[in-house]
Amino acid sequence: MGKQSFKREASQRLRQEVAAEAARIIATEGQRSYLAAKHKAAARVGVATRGGLPSNAEIERALKEWQSLYGGNEHAERLQVMRAAALEAMLFLEPFQPRLVGPVLEGTADEYSRVCLHLFSEDPDAVVRFLMEHGIEFEQERRRIRWRDGSHREVDVLVVEAGEQTVEMTLMIGRDAIHPPPSPIDGQPLRRIGTADLRALINND
Repeated sequence: MGKQSFKREASQRLRQEVAAEAARIIATEGQRSYLAAKHKAAARVGVATRGGLPSNAEIERALKEWQSLYGGNEHAERLQVMRAAALEAMLFLEPFQPRLVGPVLEGTADEYSRVCLHLFSEDPDAVVRFLMEHGIEFEQERRRIRWRDGSHREVDVLVVEAGEQTVEMTLMIGRDAIHPPPSPIDGQPLRRIGTADLRALINND
């Protein structure tokens, strides 16, 4: 084996080790930021953070592997409960064409995760009025996300405590919001599904 090949293999092993540790941090310590998790993991493993860190996609793969190995029935049952809660919320929010996104969809949700929905409307106040008319309490957050044209936008997020689940609803306002923004994991268009696909997902698990 040549010197360069050995260095590449050693570097890849370190990336995998950091990814595995970052996945463990996310799964067991409630860390939501992949960036923070990978920096914390790199410090524990003893890898310089200025280069060679795993991508978010590598961390997500490692997280799925960790949950498959250690999550067991508890993880599978939690995921089913959260998907059922997502379906109930989506049926209630049907006027806003709700779409499920994020960890509950991708199968990486844990006890710290929220049910994440995208809601669509031309009227930026429509969802707020809808919740108020139904007597549903909510908190409002502001979040900066990357848009599909590469720019960044501020979006409103409404957060509702629904039984044991926390549901966050990102308000996608205007016609251009129909197109999914890039995923923070791999930069591809964010995967999102409607009620019919969610029902199928629940029934197939």
